[in-house]
Amino acid sequence: MTEVRVSAVEETAVRLLDVAVAAMGGQQRDGQHEMARHVARSIDEGKHLLVQAGTGTGKSLAYLVPLIAHAQSSGRPAVVATATLALQAQIVGRDLPRLLSAITPELDHPVDVALIKGRSNYLCKHKLSGGFPSDEGGEGTLFALGEDTGVAHPAGSGPTTQLGREIKRLREWAEETDTGDRDDLVPGVTDRAWRQVSVTALECLGAQRCPMAAECFSELARQRGAEADLVVTNHAMLAINAFEGLNVLPEHDIVVVDEAHELQDRVTGAVSGQLSSAMATAATSSLRRHCGLSVEALQSAAVQLELALADVPTGLLARGLTEELAQALVLLRDASRAALSDSKPGDGQSSDGGRQVARSRVSAVLECCERMLDAEAQGEVIWVSRTGTFDPASGYSAPADDAPATLCIAPLNVGGKLRDGLFADHTVVLTSATLAIGAAFEPAAGGLGLLGKGAPTWTGVDVGSPFDYPRQGILYVARHLPKPGRGVSAEAIDELETLIRASSGGALCLFSSRRAAEDAADELRERLDVPILCQGESSMSALVRQFADEPDTCLFGTMSLWQGVDVPGHSCRLVVIDRIPFPRPDDPLATARSRAVAQAGGNGFMSVSASHAAVRLAQGAGRLIRSTEDRGVVAVLDSRLATERYGAFLRSALPPLWGTTDRAVVLKALERLAASDD
Repeated sequence: MTEVRVSAVEETAVRLLDVAVAAMGGQQRDGQHEMARHVARSIDEGKHLLVQAGTGTGKSLAYLVPLIAHAQSSGRPAVVATATLALQAQIVGRDLPRLLSAITPELDHPVDVALIKGRSNYLCKHKLSGGFPSDEGGEGTLFALGEDTGVAHPAGSGPTTQLGREIKRLREWAEETDTGDRDDLVPGVTDRAWRQVSVTALECLGAQRCPMAAECFSELARQRGAEADLVVTNHAMLAINAFEGLNVLPEHDIVVVDEAHELQDRVTGAVSGQLSSAMATAATSSLRRHCGLSVEALQSAAVQLELALADVPTGLLARGLTEELAQALVLLRDASRAALSDSKPGDGQSSDGGRQVARSRVSAVLECCERMLDAEAQGEVIWVSRTGTFDPASGYSAPADDAPATLCIAPLNVGGKLRDGLFADHTVVLTSATLAIGAAFEPAAGGLGLLGKGAPTWTGVDVGSPFDYPRQGILYVARHLPKPGRGVSAEAIDELETLIRASSGGALCLFSSRRAAEDAADELRERLDVPILCQGESSMSALVRQFADEPDTCLFGTMSLWQGVDVPGHSCRLVVIDRIPFPRPDDPLATARSRAVAQAGGNGFMSVSASHAAVRLAQGAGRLIRSTEDRGVVAVLDSRLATERYGAFLRSALPPLWGTTDRAVVLKALERLAASDD
């Protein structure tokens, strides 16, 4: 029998975890211990790890403690990347402070933690002081808004509009905040107001040229990150650091990717690009105003792009660029390149904010043109999107033929980039409650570049969950309902009404579209006497808080609720999913990826659409059991989960709830649950 060597990091991690759990008054969990050991071994051996940790495992502590043990022994920082701001805030605002309070007396030296976000998340003092002239004219962004915002008002009077009042708040907050982080501003402000005091990475003058660099909140955050033992960031920053070589994160050797089931989509989104004639026209206007340039060539190229897009149908360009589109992009590329050259500051000129904004807009246009012209060689796909009118039958927006077109580009597969930019030079731990389908980690690993020729080695482990799913919950599939069509069927609405009546409320109802959620809420408010909240009627945090506080209230919503709700207890005793969450049938990237798998001899539907749906379905079902005391029902109103051949594949990704298609059994169970809290 081979003896397993226990490294110093593993030994320290387990000891610190025991100290932390005892200090926090928690209970020892086998899965949490197992995960901490696996993470520590991964760090010690330099091997990649995929670890599935079910709800209730306490996975944040299970990876934070080994990271801290590693930092203590090596002196090298580690990075934690999350998909959502909610988890980022939980780790920095709750998990780490509690953990460090418990274990700091056991450490050789204190642990320094830093939070790093993209530049646009921080207030820009240079812009606030008027360093970025507005395209509307005037001396500074805030004052250029004039009477429209109520900011430029007579002495002694206050702002007269909401935007003006928000900007006034931002100016006052800028004098007292230590971070300049938008998430630290409570209550928050609208996106429009925030844009008046923030800049994108392209618009930023840079630390070498900005006159207020020494006070820059973004630069200060990065300086703290460079000195930290543990850096918390998001998937997008991880992607930029790995793909674009911008070094937005400090040097590090260990990365933990939490919510790793989201990594492929988040990375794809971070490195996608968009181009339209409106973008080129905006760049033209900025050059004319801030650089005093004659921009006829760029404006003419923008018009040519608009004409070339007019007859191109919405959707994936399966055969690549048309000849007219390619010619228009060449014209726009060359005009943008010339404009960038002409707009460089001359001798003795400073690179002021207005000039930088103008040049950043042109740079974005140029970069997209170059990418799109080289898309086929680089393995990227292009599609045309148009805004459109909402189709209530399908729940989707139907593109209008005469709507302005946008040309979009994204990598067909981000696996190769991740392999080179992330896995090649770091030890990576990927974790999620829904990382495997059944016992297989390969679907997730494949999309991240961990399969195929030249792929790095990795280990997959499922540490389980402390919950007794078969005893705590029921999975009910409404097999008798018709196959879902466009919108929510009358039969599905009737079924939902019956379920909510049996449970006396306490239902989280998850829909595939906003219109479906709104229509169901409107209809059932007429039929039921329990309160029904609907996404969009208030802030998400306020809706979830009310749902948690009122045991008989129901909450209807879409995808953001599928993954973002943590409501343990009696308030969430019924989770209803209206249909299997396959990608939209007109999703161009999913279509392109499915075709690529099929061309390689695989099953495109199972590899792309079914795998996507399985993870999302598991996330939705995971909203039910959040503690060892929870009881309830997950009801899926899509009969295909029971009748189609792929149903077993999808069900293998779900928590192992007790399954049934017997409606009467489920209704009695819900009635008992409702009565148990009376």
